[in-house]
Amino acid sequence: MKIDLLKKADINPSIQNQISDLFKQLGGNKKQVPLNELLDANNPITISYCSTDNKIIGIALMCTYKVISGKKGWIEDVVVDSTHRGKGIGRKMMNKLLEVGKEKGLSEILLFTEDHRTPAIKLYSDLGFTLKNSKIYTKKS
Repeated sequence: MKIDLLKKADINPSIQNQISDLFKQLGGNKKQVPLNELLDANNPITISYCSTDNKIIGIALMCTYKVISGKKGWIEDVVVDSTHRGKGIGRKMMNKLLEVGKEKGLSEILLFTEDHRTPAIKLYSDLGFTLKNSKIYTKKS
């Protein structure tokens, strides 16, 4: 099992398809942006992944940005293939993102999860994330 960061040079049709299949496991009607657009030099994103036997079995993404209150990170799209869950893969990918956050000097890392994702909530709590007293609003364009 290997945990690493995905680079633009790593992208090929097989990798794109494997990640697309994982992304679908998040559920809903979310549309996936092509990886080469995500890993553009102008888009500050880090993709942590787990692979075994040359197959990607987990991904976790963190975008970084600067605002008046500091340098921040936002973690999204954390998913481990359903046949590999419960093996600590999500924790390892998250730790990789937290290392990147530390290297970048982020003042805060945020994430959102849904109430029914109890294993994810336990993982995030174990990693030191706490529930903010706030609401998230969205407007689709």
